[in-house]
Amino acid sequence: MSVHDKNRKKAVVLVSGGLDSATTLAIAREQGFACYCLSFDYGQRHRIELESAQLVAESLGAVQHETVALDIGWMGGSALTDSSIAMPEVEEPGIPITYVPARNTIFLSVALGWAEVLTARDIFIGANAVDYSGYPDCRPAFIEAFQQLANLATKAGVEGDRFTVHAPLIDLTKAEIIRRGEALGINYGLTVSCYNPGPRGEACGRCDSCRLRAQGFRDAGVADPTKYREKPPEFD
Repeated sequence: MSVHDKNRKKAVVLVSGGLDSATTLAIAREQGFACYCLSFDYGQRHRIELESAQLVAESLGAVQHETVALDIGWMGGSALTDSSIAMPEVEEPGIPITYVPARNTIFLSVALGWAEVLTARDIFIGANAVDYSGYPDCRPAFIEAFQQLANLATKAGVEGDRFTVHAPLIDLTKAEIIRRGEALGINYGLTVSCYNPGPRGEACGRCDSCRLRAQGFRDAGVADPTKYREKPPEFD
């Protein structure tokens, strides 16, 4: 750690390797935080995203990047962790099968523990409640409730050294997120958003995450750097 990093406030930033978390990391850095990045190998089918998370953390100047092996896929219940569940290619009503039970609650809990040890009092997550898939743990009410929990359940919080959970993308569209990231100099070519990528990270172009990402680049008027396995008809 450099002397400059020691003089900055610390933040723990959840980094998945996707577009939203990369933008969140860039925002935390812009706000002057020394960023400690946290990724999870949680049994996800799209584990290739962890390679992207490492590249993103390095490119955006993370002080430290840890990847935690925390397999929650054994419980099933999600197409992201259970290969026996087909990955949907059309938008589903309600909460989709790609929802991973309690994922953000689990991830933020680990981030909270690390933050307390680091004496960091700021946690960043790329949750978004506008262009998202209907996940209940991406809503403002969830972020607010977790922050309240953080300050009730920790030594630091009880002693008045309170935590803040930042979700800077919570009310932005995907296009607005991309424009913000472009202004911050993010190389989105390093990121992987696809739920069903090929062996080298090639996007399927058909899953919900691919559709939201592609539409976001179109709406933002920014060239899409995503590498697709094949160009699907809806992109024409």
